[in-house]
Amino acid sequence: MSKRDLKKYLTTLNKKQLEAQVIELYEKFAAVKTYYDFVFNPKEETLLKESKLKIAHEYFPQNASGKKARKPKMRRSVAQKYIKHFIVLGVDPFIIADIMLYSIEIAQAFSAERVVKQDLFFKSMLNSFEQAVTFIISKGILEEFKTRILTINNETSDQNWQNKEAFSIIIERFE
Repeated sequence: MSKRDLKKYLTTLNKKQLEAQVIELYEKFAAVKTYYDFVFNPKEETLLKESKLKIAHEYFPQNASGKKARKPKMRRSVAQKYIKHFIVLGVDPFIIADIMLYSIEIAQAFSAERVVKQDLFFKSMLNSFEQAVTFIISKGILEEFKTRILTINNETSDQNWQNKEAFSIIIERFE
């Protein structure tokens, strides 16, 4: 069904029928419930804290007592899931940019403590960095995040990441 057909169909419904359909969608689909829950009670700061905690847990896992629980999984997909979710919900771009950069910063904190040998880790962080910079530039909020972006780039050099030149090339876009 096209958007046009949907609009045509919705105009044939009265208010009660529309309400019934929205409530049915709310009850039937978790994504609709999540959307409406967010729209009427955003709690962006709570979402941000929760996502940062889960992302940090990927690199620095702890059990309930605060002790190391398992081997770090270092999955970029966890951060990407939150970023995509925030974009779909329409969360403030500053919060999305913050979580994008945080996911790279926590990975750098991890690699500062431990030697990372997987090439995929570095490639993944480069992809995350490029996406973050592109998003930040597209939203016109570069000035607010420029310092953090430059710090991430400098850290790749300080830690001698194998793809540090690729990070610097991304930085050249806006300098």
